[in-house]
Amino acid sequence: MQFIDLKAQYQHLQTKINSRIQQVLEHGQYIMGPEVCELEEKLAEYVGVKHAITCANGTDALQLTMMAFDVKQGDAIFCPTFTFFATAEAPAFFGATPIFVDSDSATFNICPVDLEKRIQAVIAEGKLTPKAIIAVDLFGLLANYPEIEKIAEKYQLKLIEDAAQGFGGSLNGKKAGSFGDIATTSFFPAKPLGCYGDGGAVFTNDDKLAELIKSYRVHGKGSDKYDNVRIGMNSRLDTLQAAILLEKLAEFPQELINRNVSADAYQAALSQNICTPQVPENYMSSWAQYTLVDERRAELMEHLKVKGVPSVIYYAKCMHQQTAFRKNSYPQGVFPVAEKLAKQVFSLPMHPYINEVDVVTTALNSFFD
Repeated sequence: MQFIDLKAQYQHLQTKINSRIQQVLEHGQYIMGPEVCELEEKLAEYVGVKHAITCANGTDALQLTMMAFDVKQGDAIFCPTFTFFATAEAPAFFGATPIFVDSDSATFNICPVDLEKRIQAVIAEGKLTPKAIIAVDLFGLLANYPEIEKIAEKYQLKLIEDAAQGFGGSLNGKKAGSFGDIATTSFFPAKPLGCYGDGGAVFTNDDKLAELIKSYRVHGKGSDKYDNVRIGMNSRLDTLQAAILLEKLAEFPQELINRNVSADAYQAALSQNICTPQVPENYMSSWAQYTLVDERRAELMEHLKVKGVPSVIYYAKCMHQQTAFRKNSYPQGVFPVAEKLAKQVFSLPMHPYINEVDVVTTALNSFFD
């Protein structure tokens, strides 16, 4: 059994993907070929924004956003401590200080109440300039943007949506990738919409920000290809990956239905025995992961392993526990919810073509029997 079965997806789309790849091989425009522009148009249409700018990977998408907002040393960037490293790495790369925020116990996403407390503490201390909030759509579920947007407006902060895990999900009918001043995503193969390598994108309705990011992703170029008007980076999505993503995006709505059917089956079979993920009213999850919480995690995962069922921990360490950020000296217990999650969460197999949900649930429930 595969935790994420990319081979099954390829077999389903093999003819279409192979045809797309062959077209690229025939026209030979491997960098910024026509498929890249076509993909950007279709991504913007799907998300419901004016601009989608593709790039080399999801981390670059965050870094391009930092560049567009001129994030620098002395700036405070507020982000969840329970997330993947890239969320905090991006502002730190430019010398800014990530200010970590605890999680909401129900959704695992950034807690708006703790967020405002951290903002107020930074303002009171007076050493850093509050600049932006990075909210992460964790495990497929969007963050609480109605509350976060109020906080961003109250303190005049930029809001960035890290939609790498939430792509395809929605809140009040509005798609992931359409919240905040800028949103980013990753097309890493394991993401809800993934390519066959690295890839990423930035989404915005702001024309000026879009032009800035288009410049930054190609060495800061101006209107003339050989006139670089600012210091940028080399972060282009290659044409082959764009071609693959075009076919996967076309199938994506059906894959989301499949993921939700599997999540419902997990919920029905497991909720009596273990803490299962909850989707609040008016939210739709893209189920990047199906994540459980239990203090007997080690025993449960070993039990599943013996039964031939894979499971994975996302994430065993919070950001404030990472070696790279230990110099900030966070005492144990300062992020109680996130620290508890890091000790207790584990994820079950989840992908659009899984047909072994009953095998997984039978194996897990036998632990409790």
